[in-house]
Amino acid sequence: MKKVLSLILAAALMLCFAACSQQPASTTPDNATVIKMGTNAAFPPYEFKEGDAFKGIDVDIATEIAKELGAKLEVVDMEFDSIITSVQKGEVDFGMAGMTVTDERKLEVNFTSSYATGVQVVIVNEGSDIKSLDDLEGKKIGTQLGTTGDIYSKDDYGEENVVSYSKGADAIIALKGGDVDAVIIDNEPAKAFVAQNEGLEILETEYAIEDYAIAVKKENTELLDKINAALEKLTADGTIDKIIANYISAE
Repeated sequence: MKKVLSLILAAALMLCFAACSQQPASTTPDNATVIKMGTNAAFPPYEFKEGDAFKGIDVDIATEIAKELGAKLEVVDMEFDSIITSVQKGEVDFGMAGMTVTDERKLEVNFTSSYATGVQVVIVNEGSDIKSLDDLEGKKIGTQLGTTGDIYSKDDYGEENVVSYSKGADAIIALKGGDVDAVIIDNEPAKAFVAQNEGLEILETEYAIEDYAIAVKKENTELLDKINAALEKLTADGTIDKIIANYISAE
């Protein structure tokens, strides 16, 4: 009798093991696969936090992409200059943080098709003697570490004249405190910072125009193709335009 019970128990355990092994490696309680997005949630209106909730253009677009992939989005907040490394290591599935496509970054990760256009601008204190890009020569420039504004300004004005901060907001604090003479950052966050801080203004001259895209691990071409297909659909049906319009005025 004991031998029969042992055989029955062994068979039950084998069936349980087989059933469990067929479940997805990463699932939520509702059985949806989790897809992780690496971002820096200090870049409004593309990504920011309200309480514990992640919001913004990139977050909303990524949520729609996840739906198209039959997955649930998980947002992982980190320093901007850690995102590509996290994508390479597989710690996140993709990076989306108002990230510009550059030749240097394309050596490290693959990029999807572009979903938005970004403009780099210059913020100064009202009454500053900086009126144009030429006036930045020899000035102290604040940037967010790892961004294209950081990279481009070091090339254009010299690394010795650029102070890189982990967050754009820290660069703004430095500008108001007189530690730097100007800040180079994306136009939309720039408008938000100026609206929140009296005594700042944006130069009329644009510093750079660039395309934003999603970073995916080089080896993960399957995910790259799926995200591109999702972006194509969301662009065609107007979803992406509606999301952007929710955060950025057409005026």
